[in-house]
Amino acid sequence: MVCSKYMLPHRRVENWKKLPELAKLTDLSNPPKELYFAGTWDPGIFSSCVAIVGSRRMTDYGRRVIEKIIPRFVFEKKTIVSGFMYGVDQYAHEVCIENGGRTIAVLGWGITRALEGTDRKIAERIVSSGGLLLSEWKDQKPTLWTFPVRNRIVAALSEDIIVVEAAVKSGSLITANIARKLKRRLWAVPGAITSRLSGGTNMLIGQGYAKMWSGDPPQIHITKSDDPLLAILEGDGLTANDIARKLGKPVSEIGAQLSLLSVTGQLTEQGGKYYLNYVDQN
Repeated sequence: MVCSKYMLPHRRVENWKKLPELAKLTDLSNPPKELYFAGTWDPGIFSSCVAIVGSRRMTDYGRRVIEKIIPRFVFEKKTIVSGFMYGVDQYAHEVCIENGGRTIAVLGWGITRALEGTDRKIAERIVSSGGLLLSEWKDQKPTLWTFPVRNRIVAALSEDIIVVEAAVKSGSLITANIARKLKRRLWAVPGAITSRLSGGTNMLIGQGYAKMWSGDPPQIHITKSDDPLLAILEGDGLTANDIARKLGKPVSEIGAQLSLLSVTGQLTEQGGKYYLNYVDQN
């Protein structure tokens, strides 16, 4: 009999409070007693983290927001942290990986819980792309109380917390409240006043608890001397595969660069090929 469930190999983090990369967790009044992880431990993954949190009932608007903001963070070498639940959490993990980034999934259950279906596929992608699954429990089953408890780790690991979509009564607002207490930078994406899933984010902005994430493109101007990718596009348009082959880099890494350069208006994509919008003379 073939079982569709699968448990990723895991380990306990020995003496985690002595690890400098986890120092931010000691800001918590109730830090975890233990930590377990699946993946390859690299202290650098914790050096600059941004949490993306939001509703499990993600809308098309939330999906587009995630697709817009995550490539910028990947380009800036930031790690995306989220809670691995379906909706905003898992889509944030996926978009991060698709753009060549690394992500940390903080579980609301024990690390030994077997995964199946979509959960298993996403977990395997997180690990294979250099990310981590993290939990403070070994055998704990998921319950109503474990998810809010997990949220404090998501907030503590991150310098910035961005709430994408959240109703007025939402678990994401628990994360937002923890972020405020920890004095982390809290952001909320505004939404339509007719949408229930924008009620929480609009409230955070309206009451001054969070800064508004407006979606403005980063003020970055990259020249040919900064990025050889621009130089090879001087002559004609190329596909991502063509660029990756010429530069000898993974397509996933090139995809992250192309996304940011497109957002900042320096490139245009047409028919799968990328073109310079102008030729920099530097």
